[in-house]
Amino acid sequence: MPLPLPAPIAHQAEGHDPYAWLQQRDTPEVLAYLEAENAYQQAVLADQAPLREQLFEEIKGRILETDLSLPSPWGPYLYYTRTTAGDEYPRHYRCPRPADDSNTVDASHEELLLDPNALANGGFLSLGAFSVSPDHRLLAYSLDTSGDEIYTLYVKDLASGALTTLPFDDCDGSMTWANDSQTLFFAELDDTHRPWRLRRHTLGEAGAATVFEEADGRFFLHCYRASSERQLVLLLNSKTTSEAWVLDATTPQADFTCLAPRVEGHEYFPDHGQFDGQWRWFVRSNQAGINFALYHAPADSVPTREQWQVLVPHRDDVMLEGLSLNATALSLSLREGGLPIIEVHPQGLPAYRVELPDAAYSLYVQDSLEFASTRIRLRYEALNRPAQVRQLELATGEQQVLKQTPVLGAFDADDYISQRLWAVAKDGTRVPISLVRRRADEGQCVPLYLYGYGAYGESLDPWFSHARLSLLERGVAFAIAHVRGGGELGEAWYRAGKQAHKHNSFDDFIACAEHLIAAGVTTRERLAISGGSAGGLLMGAVLNLRPELFRCAIAEVPFVDVLNTMLDPELPLTVTEYDEWGNPEEPEVYARIKAYAPYENVKAQAYPAMLVIAGYNDSRVQYWEAAKWVARLRTRKTDDNLLLLKTEMGAGHGGMSGRYQGLRDVALEYAFVFNELGVA
Repeated sequence: MPLPLPAPIAHQAEGHDPYAWLQQRDTPEVLAYLEAENAYQQAVLADQAPLREQLFEEIKGRILETDLSLPSPWGPYLYYTRTTAGDEYPRHYRCPRPADDSNTVDASHEELLLDPNALANGGFLSLGAFSVSPDHRLLAYSLDTSGDEIYTLYVKDLASGALTTLPFDDCDGSMTWANDSQTLFFAELDDTHRPWRLRRHTLGEAGAATVFEEADGRFFLHCYRASSERQLVLLLNSKTTSEAWVLDATTPQADFTCLAPRVEGHEYFPDHGQFDGQWRWFVRSNQAGINFALYHAPADSVPTREQWQVLVPHRDDVMLEGLSLNATALSLSLREGGLPIIEVHPQGLPAYRVELPDAAYSLYVQDSLEFASTRIRLRYEALNRPAQVRQLELATGEQQVLKQTPVLGAFDADDYISQRLWAVAKDGTRVPISLVRRRADEGQCVPLYLYGYGAYGESLDPWFSHARLSLLERGVAFAIAHVRGGGELGEAWYRAGKQAHKHNSFDDFIACAEHLIAAGVTTRERLAISGGSAGGLLMGAVLNLRPELFRCAIAEVPFVDVLNTMLDPELPLTVTEYDEWGNPEEPEVYARIKAYAPYENVKAQAYPAMLVIAGYNDSRVQYWEAAKWVARLRTRKTDDNLLLLKTEMGAGHGGMSGRYQGLRDVALEYAFVFNELGVA
């Protein structure tokens, strides 16, 4: 079938990188090329418009469009959000806290704190900070209206409604209150989009004082309130090293004090709370091993590192990922055998692990509530089970499901089967796969959508998706390849997929695809793959290595021009990424990255059908990475399969910001996959 338009062909300039001219943002030539690609994509997929609309309505029809979030108690109020049918964003409210300490909202006395729908006015909007002052009188919030992750800061008087725009530029969106409810700390970005300077602003006064500047380009700066709300923490961290400074939250004009000077390779993360009735510092540190241990120290003064005492020792087979503090218990977020675990240590009582019903799942502490609370809230979900908010009684371990994400229409979790499979990579490493499909399809060979990421130690724990039901109900299975470079099996799993070991990520993904084919779950002709950002790098690499293994691929904001990006320290985030990918100014690293970088390794070979998505205002993965990659693919690939580039001209790294806009993006991708896999 002839295509309605010829594919755009980008001209090649002189030099080692013939498509470098696409990096000249806002020039007529670049804009014309991106618009031509968008027009081509729209024309080629025009006949899928009815299917996209069907999918959009189908997915939307499963979502409870008007809903109330689970209220969170704090001080004299319950804080919550409402979503309303037709609105892109939830509205933020509060109401007086009931005397019976329940979660019952008194709608007759609720206050509207913020309406992002009115602020967006139909355009892009990302809400950064949303922070109510300790005295509950003021709201500090920040907005990004373009997708470039540069925020404008605001303070709203909740009694009068008076709004103040803070006159500061290049802000990362963070806003942290001191306990006087008059002092705000916020971070500014440098020329590479790195939060590097901490500023202090007192309401009613002009300007802001510079509190701290981080000169090392590998380190990000972040300020937060400790669990006790008695201390402020300034955290400086790279991919391999951290340093924390602390300040009494009641004396914001004083200086921060260093908790432990940075030592290369030492990562530590402090919090402040109580233990056996005494105020203590708690520190999660890797000084005893890569899987971290937990220490505590007296809080009557800033303790030295020598005063840290082991509370939970390092374990070779268990990763300590996080810590939540309450006055009567501490809750550890662990990872063991590729699964997240919550282990609770109530003061004066035996420790226990939270029991859960599924074999593969996602679990984390969603809300530790107030420090004095005897409860915490957990978020739990599986590939076939909608997200639940579970209330956990810290002393007893008793659980109560407070809210489950509704799925409208005919839905039964038992109609789907969720499994954990294991592939074997070529070096013998066992790689986990999470798989979900209709129970009726068990044992049959079906179309499959395989997703991957594998970077920064991030764990792709199984999650539920309303949209994914549109795959499953059409007999398409969904799987996640938990490749090395992620954090699913602990710190060692992450390190085995970064820098000199990055190729393991690609080998693992290929092994997962081959295992699913060999096991009879799917075939090469019925296999779609997808990944975004660093997962887009994964897509680009495996497509160069084994293009015949896949029928089609989706790459969202793909980090595919790795070598050229890492050679340019002026680009946002490049220097901070040296610890993840290496510095190609070193000849050995240059050769290593060049050997796998997707853009550099496009070959004269047949490729699967591909849909590539970019964001023009993306500050993390610049739009030109996708554009240059597609341009090179067009001239070198030897097949007639579709190659489409869609650039969202008004969005950033996360795509379009509204919930309905997001559903339409999913509908576009699913329609593309269904067409390629021959799904009716």
